[in-house]
Amino acid sequence: VQVVESGGGLVQPGGSLRLSCEVSGFAGNSYGVIWHRQAPGQQREWVASVGGTGARKFVDSVKGRFTIYRDNAKNTVDLQMNGLKPEDTGVYYCEAVRGTLSYWGQGTQVTVSS
Repeated sequence: VQVVESGGGLVQPGGSLRLSCEVSGFAGNSYGVIWHRQAPGQQREWVASVGGTGARKFVDSVKGRFTIYRDNAKNTVDLQMNGLKPEDTGVYYCEAVRGTLSYWGQGTQVTVSS
């Protein structure tokens, strides 16, 4: 199983970014995906998740600003981030989960700064 994130970058406050997580080795809706982030000097935190059935959850700090799009045919899960704030800065990681199995991507940097 491979997990690859893409789409990070530098954006001004209030801007948008779309991160993509491509999972190879799991099929269709057989797995869940969790997005995490780690800000400089901080512990990694859970940001958002989508289950195999499509159920979505978000940490309170991003509710109303972040959305998850899941494409089972392409095995991708995108994290659409709008209204970005400096405190959203960090390395964003994608984790694919199925049962007790867990696979992580290498992370993608998101920097929100003017």
